[in-house]
Amino acid sequence: MSRPLAITMGDPAGIGPEIVAKAFRESPALTQGCFVVGDVACMRRGAAGKLPVAVIDQVADVHQVPPNCIPVLQAGPSLPPPAVGQLSAAAGRMAADAVLWAVRAALRGEVAGLVTAPLNKEALHAAGLPYPGHTELLQAEAAAHAGVAIDRMPVRMMLANDELRTVLVSIHLSLREAIEAVTLERVLQTLRITDAALGASLGRRPRIAVAGLNPHAGEGGMFGREEIEVIAPAVAAAQADGIAAQGPFAPDTVFMRARRGEFDAVVAMYHDQGLIPVKYLGVEKGVNVTLGLPLVRTSPDHGTAFDIAGTGRADAGSLVEAIRVARELAA
Repeated sequence: MSRPLAITMGDPAGIGPEIVAKAFRESPALTQGCFVVGDVACMRRGAAGKLPVAVIDQVADVHQVPPNCIPVLQAGPSLPPPAVGQLSAAAGRMAADAVLWAVRAALRGEVAGLVTAPLNKEALHAAGLPYPGHTELLQAEAAAHAGVAIDRMPVRMMLANDELRTVLVSIHLSLREAIEAVTLERVLQTLRITDAALGASLGRRPRIAVAGLNPHAGEGGMFGREEIEVIAPAVAAAQADGIAAQGPFAPDTVFMRARRGEFDAVVAMYHDQGLIPVKYLGVEKGVNVTLGLPLVRTSPDHGTAFDIAGTGRADAGSLVEAIRVARELAA
């Protein structure tokens, strides 16, 4: 019997429970054998009576749940659902409990992978968790499970759709800190992680373009020397390892080249440089994949959307894509 995918409900004050319920309702074949980790009452509120919620006590129970039900495993204490659309420590704690339960189950090999609905970083902080987002929390848990320091478990964020893949050298840092994080070691490490992860899924060495940091990739040093002193040497070192990397290229055109099929992925130097092009193509198609973890983890490429939570207007498209990609990677 195949291991199921765990889907975390996200911040219960946001659209997480609602889009998870919509995914089960709109894509029953895809979600068959999946279960939700979160809070039963919050998931019932998110389902809005359109699908029944079946409470399970352990992973194996998911195979006993009849079709057209949402299997939910209670993570953490059962508390009254927090107010919709309002940031709170209680909601952050519920979201964190779900992620912690799911990642630990994945590390134990009990589930095939996890798909994480959006959480709110401020709510996570209010709940006392010292992480800027999902990626860093998962990295810390994986490192602890392996018994290594967190810097020995390097991870990277990849955002992908059917037209473009981008991998980030740094994730949730201020722009000033992100520029300082563009080092030869980090760029080379990103290229190695990207090569290994995409090579496994593509069945061949991926063609990787590397974006410059500065306008026109520095224009030969006129607009900055990071390309000359840091990025180009990292690309050369990757090529010496057999990695099919090229660059650095002007960041205002390299994403178009990748979208046309010249490259399989673009390594971007910081968060917004890499994510804006993918999100511009449509958040309903984008999937966030964490590379470098000893488990499968995907998520939609949007946030908690407090402004529309509880209105029934949230689109589950990106979450459905995240489930589909997680199934492919787990297989």
